[in-house]
Amino acid sequence: MLERLRQEVWKLHLELPKNNLVAWTSGNVSARDQETGLVVIKPSGVKYEDLTPDNLIIVDLQGNVIAGELKPSSDTASHLTIYRHRPDVFGIVHTHSRYATAFAAVNKPIPMVLTAMGDEFGGPIPVGRFALIGGEEIGQVVLESIGSSSAVLLKNHGVFTIGPSAEAALKAAVMVEDVAATVWLALQIGRPDEIPAEDVAKLHHRYTHIYGQ
Repeated sequence: MLERLRQEVWKLHLELPKNNLVAWTSGNVSARDQETGLVVIKPSGVKYEDLTPDNLIIVDLQGNVIAGELKPSSDTASHLTIYRHRPDVFGIVHTHSRYATAFAAVNKPIPMVLTAMGDEFGGPIPVGRFALIGGEEIGQVVLESIGSSSAVLLKNHGVFTIGPSAEAALKAAVMVEDVAATVWLALQIGRPDEIPAEDVAKLHHRYTHIYGQ
């Protein structure tokens, strides 16, 4: 069932440790199938090197397990909450990447001081309130805090990114950590100037409508 999507999500999971976005078994990727609405997600507590396409879990939007022998990720309810309320989202990534999570730990958004942030996110990366793991509340915080961005920090917790595909959500997760590290370094030197909103809008439009092939 959903063999192609399982294969894609398995490969994307391997990118998390490769890009230093996770430690041990933390973090997860999910993807929603455009035809069936079913969701593929990582099983709970399984090491990345032990993942296979076949041991990924398939659930419906109510959380019922459709395929898979293992327990789904403890973040499944939050992923499903986002999918149910954002029909434009077909991929979600959750990480505890180091620099971005440092901003989350002190409850601060990542300020809009880099052109790369304007390109990818269209503004600063917001931070949402604290929520406990295991239920729908984290998903609700993502929905209420993310705005028009593809990324949000969760206070004292980590990062959630969304996208029109799981690959797009993963790209956003990689970029969050990259800009967070650069901004942190800049803050050690001085106080970086924020880019004016009108210039941010131009950057984002160019990147989303003109850049690339």
